[in-house]
Order: sequence, then C-alpha cells, then structure tokens
Amino acid sequence: MVSGLQAAPLQLTQAQATVDVDGHVRHFEAALPYVWDWWHRGGRGHAEFEMSLPLQDIPKEPWFLYFQRLGNAYEVRLNGALLDGNGDLTAFDRDDYGLIPRLITIPVGLLRQDNLIQVRIRADHSRRAGVASPWVGSHAEVLPIYNAEYLQRVMGTRVVVIVSLLVGTIALALWWTQVNPTQPPGKRRDPLYLYAALAEYFWSLRVGNVLLESPPLPRFWWDILLIEALGIWVASMLMFSALAVGWRGRFSGVRLQWALAVLLVAGVGCAVAAQWGYSGWLTWWYAGLGVVALPFVVLYCWSALRTGSHLHRLVAAALVLNLLVGVRDWAVFRVQMTLGGNTLMRYSSVVFGVLLVYIVFTRFREASAQVRYLLSTMALQVAAKEQALQSSYERLELLAREQERVNERTRILRDLHDGVGSHISAAIRQLQSGRASNDEVLHTLRDSLDQIKLSIDAMHLPAGDITGLLANLRYRLEPKLNAADIELVWDVDLIEPLERLDAAGMRHLQFMVLESLSNVLQHAHASELRIDAKEQGGGVVVRIADNGVGYDTTRPMRKGLLALHERAKAIGAALVIRSRAGETEVEITLA
Repeated sequence: MVSGLQAAPLQLTQAQATVDVDGHVRHFEAALPYVWDWWHRGGRGHAEFEMSLPLQDIPKEPWFLYFQRLGNAYEVRLNGALLDGNGDLTAFDRDDYGLIPRLITIPVGLLRQDNLIQVRIRADHSRRAGVASPWVGSHAEVLPIYNAEYLQRVMGTRVVVIVSLLVGTIALALWWTQVNPTQPPGKRRDPLYLYAALAEYFWSLRVGNVLLESPPLPRFWWDILLIEALGIWVASMLMFSALAVGWRGRFSGVRLQWALAVLLVAGVGCAVAAQWGYSGWLTWWYAGLGVVALPFVVLYCWSALRTGSHLHRLVAAALVLNLLVGVRDWAVFRVQMTLGGNTLMRYSSVVFGVLLVYIVFTRFREASAQVRYLLSTMALQVAAKEQALQSSYERLELLAREQERVNERTRILRDLHDGVGSHISAAIRQLQSGRASNDEVLHTLRDSLDQIKLSIDAMHLPAGDITGLLANLRYRLEPKLNAADIELVWDVDLIEPLERLDAAGMRHLQFMVLESLSNVLQHAHASELRIDAKEQGGGVVVRIADNGVGYDTTRPMRKGLLALHERAKAIGAALVIRSRAGETEVEITLA
C-alpha cells in the first residue's frame, strides 16, 4: 500500500473471502475481481469480503469508494459502519443492483490508519454477480474513473434505448401505413419495416435491462425474455438484411426462417436450463446463433462484393461489424466470464437503425423522382388530350352548326308546307276548278304572302318575347280582320320574356296562334275575335276566342288541329280547345 496522500487512487485487489454456496461454506484469500459465475457455475449463495486499507495520513476531506460491479444485492461497511446497501441479501432472484457502477461516499472522520472494508453480497446463479476491485481515493482521483464507466454503462445505454425505440416506432408506422393495394391480401405491407421494428424494440428491451433494477416481470421469466430478445434481434436483423436488397442467396428466405425459428424455440429451453443452473446450454445456444449467422453473413458479403449494389455493401459491412463485435462480446462475457466492462454490440447495433433511416430516405427520394416523372409525363398526356379535345370540340362545333342549318332548313320547309304551301295549293285548286273568282284567288295568295312575312318576322323576335310575337301578328292580320268585319278585342299584358322559350319555341307558338286566327277568318263566320295574354302562376296563358258558329270537337281531328297539338307538345305547352255554337276558345298555357 502507498500513502493516502498520493496522486493516484488506491485499488484493492486482495480480500479474505467467506463464501456460502448452497450451504457449503469456505474461507480463503481471494483475488479481486471475484467473478461468481466463473467460480460457482450454476450455483447461488452469499459471500463476504474483508479488505484491509492502511493509511499513513488520515484525509481531512470526504473520500470515495468505487465498485465497477457489486453483487446482485450488496452491503458495504467501513470499520463496522454501514456506508451503503441495496437489495435483500436473503431473498434470491429479486431486484438486481449489480448492473451499474457504484460510487460510495466515505464521510470525514470515519477513516483511520488501519481500516477494514467489509462487503457482503447476494449472488444469484447465472446473473453475473461478484465483486470488482474497488478504487479508493479523493473526489478528484476517483470521480473521473466512475464518470467514464457511468457515461458508457448508463448514459450510453439510455441513448441506445431511446434511438432504438424511436427507429422502431418509425419502422412500425411505415409498416402499418405503407400499404400496396395492388398486391394480394397478406402481401400488401412491406415485411422489411416489420422486421426492423421487431429488431429495434427487442434490442432496446435487451439493452435497457441495465437501467431496470426492479423488472416488471418475475425475475425467472424476465431473464428468459431477455435471452429470447437477443435471439429475436439476431433473426430480425438477418431477415432485414436479406429484404433490404432483395437478396435471394442460398441461405436466405425459407431456409433462414426455419433455422432461426428452431433457434428461437430452442432458446426458450436453454434459458430455462440456465435458470436451473445449467448455464453451459445457454453458452452453446449463443454459439448456435453465431453458427447460423456466420454462413449467412459470408454468403451475403460475397454476393455484395461480386454483384451487390451500394446499399448491399453497406448492409454487408454492418453485418460484418456486428458479427465481429458479437464474437468479441461472447468470448469476453461468456467464455472468460469477465466482471465489469461493457458489451460493444449495444453500440454497433445502432448501425442497423442508421441503415433503416438511409433506406427510407433512399426510397423516398426514388419515389419522389418517380412521382416527378409521372407528373411530367401526365402533363404531356394532359396537354395532348386537351389538344385532342380541342380538335374534337371544333369538329363538334362544325357539326352542330351544320345540324343547326339542317334543322333551320327543315323548319322552313315545314313552315312552307304547313303555311305557304297549303295556301298556294288552295290557290291552284281554285284556278283549276274554274269556279273561283279572281278576288278569291287573290285573297288566298295574299294569305300565303302574310305567312311568309310572319315567318320572317319570327326570326327577328327575341327569345321568349310573347308580347312582341302577338303584337306582330296583330300588325299583320288586323287589316284582314277589319276587311272581314271582325272586331278585334285586344287584352294583352306586357309580359316578361319567358326564358325557356327559345327561337324554335317562338316559331311553334307563332304557328299555333296563326293557325287559330286563320281558322277564325276562314271557318268561324265570327263578328268578334278576342286575344288575351296574361301571366299566371309563374307562366303565361294565351287565349284566342271568337263568337262564331263553332264546331264539333268529338269529330276526328284534321290536319290543322293535329299540327296544333304536335307543336304544343314540342314546346311543353298545355293546349285546350273548347267549342260550341256561338263560342270557340283556344287556350295555350306555357308554364
């Protein structure tokens, strides 16, 4: 031992040990660190270590005692005074306080020149119990050693757990939301994201155990879950690597899934055996994981070097890194049974999370480029379709104009046939008979001329202007009525234009009124003609009434009346004809 006022902390490496394993007690001098699983494989018990700490000078400030690992439960005394303790020393497989480094304060006045440090521990089987070589010294001497271990063991673990949970949540969200509806049921979600989520969640569980002194499950099942978590992580990472690049090597797909499934099932048995004290089975199970992973990694990397893409080679490098780190951790912590230290795989595993983020960004970039290409192609297609539609519209417009001209010619021919044609035919019959006077023939021809003028007038009337249409008929026909000694009673209101009555409807209405007036002039022998037009119930009612001889409405309708009904139907008007001796009324209702 060196002086207490030195520049470096003291490290105690020897102790008098009293060990009780399943009722068998031994006393011996032990070298520290004391690894319980190395000396008592499969056993559990208690141990007490007494370490001498002689000092030449007693410090006048608080000193510190630092253990890298200590027990599963522990109690530390100095010169008989209790310095620190955690956990129940008598109950096995309870809370575990040996997972993180322990810094214990030694108050001023407790140290003497001859000091005795007593450490009692509870050691559960296969739980890495033991006592590390303690460091003793001042705050400036011991704290840097403790901080370096705490930073790596505790803070580093927290960072890994947070990153793993974050990446796992993103992967799970991608797996749930990215659905391809073109695929058959059961294959619409990408299993790559599901394997990544499983790997990250179970790895955060495995690594985060360091931070849980009191697990949420009974210790027996909690330890089995932690062992299986490692197996699920390895299986998920191998499947993730294969799916990330679509690799179809000899040892991938179905074969790999079966091998990993068998290992996971066997892992449960090995974990249970380890809880019963057969820790060697668990060591061989870890080796089995390596045996399955090794050929996969070799073939995967060989394929990456030969024909692999950039992503394939990145994933291969991550596999090689984790394989080497895994072999190192297996040798250090399962074969050599080292107490203290930290597994490096907890940090190297983060590489897979980084790769997942890289894959997501790469796919997003490719999808964005594809969308931009599709949008540009769609824009060209839309422009082409618009050009085709424009051409089609122009052709349809030409056809519509041509159809309009044909319809107009048809209308003119119909009007000529129904109006002018009938009058000219009558004039011809009059001339052929030889019994008609010149005045009668002249009257018929003038009626024909009036019909032509009225047809021309109808072309210039505004659509829906019923008042204008009736006024125009009055202007053309009133001289004839006066010549026939027929008094005209005019009762037409100023009616707002009827929007639904277009030019064709106006011509149909004109013919209906003209036909009614012509019947009065030719057949009624009336002395009075009444024309009414009123707005009624949102529509217009036009009535033409005379005091002539009337006619029998039960007789079959002749050509003129049939034409009236056809034209009323064409414009959606209601036509009612009432006739008796001394009164005939034609009522046209436009709703």
